[in-house]
Amino acid sequence: MIVFVGQWGHALAASLFGALAIWLAQRSAGEREGRLLILATFVTAIWALAVAMGGHEAPAARLAEHVRNASWLGFMYGLWRQGQSRHSLFSVALLYGILSAVIGLAVAVEILPVWLIGSPRLLEAAYLASMVLHMVVAVGALVLVHNLYTAANQDARAAIRLPMVALAAMWTYDLNLYTISYLARGWSYELYALRGCANVLIALIFGLGVRRTRNWTVQLSRTMTFQSLSLIAIGVYLAALIGVTSALELIGGEYVRTVQVAFVFGASIAALVLLPSKAFRAWFRVKISKHLFQHRYDYRSEWLRFTDTIGRPEEGADPLQTRVVQAIADITESPGGLLLVPDDLGTLVPQARWNWQLVDPPVAGASAQAAAWFARTGRVVELDDLRREDDVDEAMASSVPQWIVAEPRAWAIVPLVHFDRLAGLVLLERPPIDRTLDWEDFDLLRVVGRQVASYLAEAQGQEVLSDVKRFDEFNRRFAFIMHDVKNLVSQLTLVTRNAERHADNPEFRADMIATLQNSTARMNDLLARLSQHNKSRAEDPRPVAVSALIEGIAAARRASHPIIVSGDAAQLVLADPARLEQALSHLVQNAIEASPTAEPVTVSFSRQGSEIAISVSDSGSGMSAAFIREKLFRPFASTKDAGFGIGAYEARTLIMAMNGRIEVSSREGEGSRFTIILPVAQGSSVPSQIPSAEAA
Repeated sequence: MIVFVGQWGHALAASLFGALAIWLAQRSAGEREGRLLILATFVTAIWALAVAMGGHEAPAARLAEHVRNASWLGFMYGLWRQGQSRHSLFSVALLYGILSAVIGLAVAVEILPVWLIGSPRLLEAAYLASMVLHMVVAVGALVLVHNLYTAANQDARAAIRLPMVALAAMWTYDLNLYTISYLARGWSYELYALRGCANVLIALIFGLGVRRTRNWTVQLSRTMTFQSLSLIAIGVYLAALIGVTSALELIGGEYVRTVQVAFVFGASIAALVLLPSKAFRAWFRVKISKHLFQHRYDYRSEWLRFTDTIGRPEEGADPLQTRVVQAIADITESPGGLLLVPDDLGTLVPQARWNWQLVDPPVAGASAQAAAWFARTGRVVELDDLRREDDVDEAMASSVPQWIVAEPRAWAIVPLVHFDRLAGLVLLERPPIDRTLDWEDFDLLRVVGRQVASYLAEAQGQEVLSDVKRFDEFNRRFAFIMHDVKNLVSQLTLVTRNAERHADNPEFRADMIATLQNSTARMNDLLARLSQHNKSRAEDPRPVAVSALIEGIAAARRASHPIIVSGDAAQLVLADPARLEQALSHLVQNAIEASPTAEPVTVSFSRQGSEIAISVSDSGSGMSAAFIREKLFRPFASTKDAGFGIGAYEARTLIMAMNGRIEVSSREGEGSRFTIILPVAQGSSVPSQIPSAEAA
């Protein structure tokens, strides 16, 4: 039964692959990749037919299997060739060449039994070596299938998914088959028989996949190349380990087991020492980049890493200056770096360091003349050139500080030039694998230096802007306070003027004392607000009794001018009482200054739906519509000769901060009305009601 399944399963697989080859020949015979695919499917059909006719142990079937593997690898390599540069093709050819060499070695091992007849031990060794090489080929092929799929662009990845699944299934079955045969030290006939049925399914999957595929495009990835070389190196290491131990067993001898254990132990220790080593990994990357790629750097990945380091700091990340050093050092794999920036005198001083454990720089890291030279030339300096002292540029030698040249592990200086201004210098530590800088290093570091300089210039600009904003806030606060001081002076001037006529009036003296107390308290508050240590903040809006607040403002000013207050005393407004009092004081004082001496100022308040309107009216000279529209609420615009033009602007700023607004109506020669509109405080009221008050 097993023989029947094996024969007819492989025969059916041969028929399907043969039919697929004929269909492909009619469809894409003129395309290079099409010809490779036709060859691979045709060879697979020949292999399956050889197994069906002579069994899996037949020499023709075993050799045909190696040709099948090589043809599929050739097809995969053909996909890589699309759109690749010469150096990229060489690197890919190396990967496939290594696996092809393993296939050639396996073919040689398959031929060995012809000359080993009569030596059971050598025949067993050849069998085990053949199984090991089959496993290495299967593992390497699976690695290349995975990397080919992951390196393809998004459109091609969807197209090659089913063919890659079919190839992965084929070599996965082979890997399990030969692993079990190796461990069992003999042929696994059941798995060999079922291999034909598995290839029938593989042929169906592959046929379905290539039916939908017209054009497959892949691009070489450095990351995938490094991973492929690493995995293939591991596979070669394991194969060598198994081969050497098997050879030692064939040699025999009294101490063969001891030698085998010592070899495995030594190889394992060597792998554990080399693989985690930063120096080894750096050497590996340098050699791969130097010999397999046209360019030293993968500019796309370097630029993405650079921008992530500089522009997207995580929470708790280092300051920008430290990240600048790290971003440049990562490009050349330098373990550390130092940033020097110009001070106010142009001298370069240390500002930030990243993993810098070399010589401590002096306070003045470099002179202003050195900074001027780097700004003028923008030149990346390789310090080893200065240390050789042969045909050195004198200007460069005089510009580089001696404490840097004296440090042997200092490697290069990268200037950060923003337009024609030097933003700083980055001093790089020598990388683990020492090398000289080439044209590609100089070009990339020069460009990166200019980009970093723009980041530093932007950060410095933000600091200057922040300082300007703080000064602007102080100046704005000072302007408001000066306006309040001017109002207090005007109020006290009126009190002094009226005191000459009404000093004998007890009621006037009482109002005068209240006015002086209010003015003194406001002056102390102004001094506190002017202090740079003032931390006062606006209170959250809360219910405020409008009538009481207005009466307090009116009482403080009745000694200098008549004020009339009217409204429902039960009304509460939602506001910050201190800010509301300040805004109303500005409007009332402006109304007093605009009104004739005998004409009272009227302050009224009333509820309008869900809002309360507080109006301040005067009978002064009024304002034109153009002035109200264009200048009223702009600072430093006033209709009064001695006015600051701050009161209305500050009042509106305060009211808007409490979610309110100010409306203005005025006519020239008739007076003005300013109306503050704020939300009503719901759910609270003042039980008592006071009558309107008037004082002359």
